[in-house]
Amino acid sequence: YLILKGELPIKAEAELMNAILVASIDHGASPPSVLGTRTVVSGGNSLNAAIAGGVLVIGDTHGGAIEQSAKIMQEWVKKGGETTALAEQLVDWLKENKKRMPGFGHRLHNVDPRTAKLFEIAARHGYSGKHIELCKAIESTLAKKLGKKLPINVDGAVAAVISDMGFDWRLGKGFFIISRVPGLLAHAYEEMTREKPMRKLGPLPFEYDGPSKREI
Repeated sequence: YLILKGELPIKAEAELMNAILVASIDHGASPPSVLGTRTVVSGGNSLNAAIAGGVLVIGDTHGGAIEQSAKIMQEWVKKGGETTALAEQLVDWLKENKKRMPGFGHRLHNVDPRTAKLFEIAARHGYSGKHIELCKAIESTLAKKLGKKLPINVDGAVAAVISDMGFDWRLGKGFFIISRVPGLLAHAYEEMTREKPMRKLGPLPFEYDGPSKREI
């Protein structure tokens, strides 16, 4: 908090920052950044090179939803107006432009438990403001207009909370990176100490689909 804001956090801000970072922490071996880290290690590279490789994988598709969601919410909150009406206009705009709302939807949960906990902590400390309010209204409006529930996932929740804490949306990927680096370190160390070098995918998942045999 001090490094990003230039001010010492009060106890409430420190607890919220801790909750944000814990909520987004690494949780398995399948994310692209983890695969990148492990692959770099398996090529015989150093720990720092492996972590850098993993961080470089983070982008708009993997790790970008916090930034994207925060940008949209911050821009629409600035427009002003009643929250429900604002959410209706935003969802209509998304539909007209054939866009998806980043930070919503989950493969496993109808309610992301991390979202509920983050919002609870934010409310307890008085940080449940216009962005969290809009985030919840977007969830309701999406369900109404699309006919299916797209729950606020952890990325959407973090986006709303950091927005109500006054962080610029451009720091969104930064929060994701800070959360994921400890996990990348653990994966890199495990790859170094427990796995064989030259990690590779076997030939079975691949099938050649280029030009047929021909004279060149």
